Amino acid sequence: MELQDYGMSRERGYLSHYEIDEITLPENLAPIIQAAGNLSNLLTSGRVRNFLDGLPDPEIADWTMTASEELVRTAMVHYSFLVQAYVWGEPTPPACLPANLARPICALAERLGQAPLLPYSGYVLDNWYRLDKSGPITLDNIAMHQNFLGGVDENWFVLVHVAIEAEAGVLLDNAAKLVGVSRAGDAAEATRLLLEMDDAWERIYGHFARMPEQCDPYIYFHRVRPYIHGWANNPALADGGLVYEGIDRFEGKPQALRGQTGSQSSIVPAMDALFQVSHSDDPLRSFLDELHQYRPVEHRRFIEDLAAKSTLRDFVSSCEDQGLKDAFNACLEQSARFRTRHLEYAASYINKQAGSIAGNDPDVGTGGTPFMKYLKKHRDENRAQVIG
Repeated sequence: MELQDYGMSRERGYLSHYEIDEITLPENLAPIIQAAGNLSNLLTSGRVRNFLDGLPDPEIADWTMTASEELVRTAMVHYSFLVQAYVWGEPTPPACLPANLARPICALAERLGQAPLLPYSGYVLDNWYRLDKSGPITLDNIAMHQNFLGGVDENWFVLVHVAIEAEAGVLLDNAAKLVGVSRAGDAAEATRLLLEMDDAWERIYGHFARMPEQCDPYIYFHRVRPYIHGWANNPALADGGLVYEGIDRFEGKPQALRGQTGSQSSIVPAMDALFQVSHSDDPLRSFLDELHQYRPVEHRRFIEDLAAKSTLRDFVSSCEDQGLKDAFNACLEQSARFRTRHLEYAASYINKQAGSIAGNDPDVGTGGTPFMKYLKKHRDENRAQVIG
């Protein structure tokens, strides 16, 4: 396995291979870009739908089929923010998404093989750029391109994820290498790669631990989180979903789609695939299986290929090299540790906050599940599968 075969790299992991500020969209999308760039002011007005209803439909269905991937992904970032703002930007969500937004985002989503609402890829993976193009992808050198309300808390929340994703490139590259190394029975090289992954996990954990520095739990819950919910399992949407006007294949039926969530990140699923970590049936496992279809197509393929080809656990189990087993277990523990920190943030940033915003339930994740119980369970299952 080679990362480049999946549009990925050791330096950037799952992040876009380009930077969004360097992409120029065609002139017919100028009104869309202008509205997206002014989204904070439109939302602050309290009548964002009034302005978004007036946007033209640029009729991009044919363009999406021939345009470069970079252009389509960039257009998806802007349109997905506009769609989320239309639904969640006023006190009561609408029953329908108007055709001038529904048609373009459905065309973009179809080209990308993703769902027509804000995905993690549009929120994080494709929505960043370096301030100094000669510098690294680090928290002191990256910016968020498209915002909802904007401000340090919203920026920091996304940028911590960007920094984590960049650091995870080492994990993904070494995971791909370990497929061949374990099959070749090279214990020394497998140990080296695993120890390198353990070091990368430490750097990832360091980034994750910085979330509270500039993202306050109250601000996150009330000013950041409300806009990233989906339509599935959300009681604020009376019909159990959102109608996409002008989309014949939906037959006028409400679409119950999952919202953007960190669980759409492909880092931990790739590690589960490599280390052959399994989870017993529960609502979160079913939810995560469903979320797999919301990832970019190439990222899905990477995880699936890793799961199909990895023999690492069997190799380590059959090897008498204690150093190799220790390195394997250390990486497994790092994944569990990451899940623990996710659980802690879910408690402080969501579960302990008092919700009074339509669709923003502190007991339900942005993807639409009761998350606290199952995050803990999956963490414990992860930790239990060390090799003795």
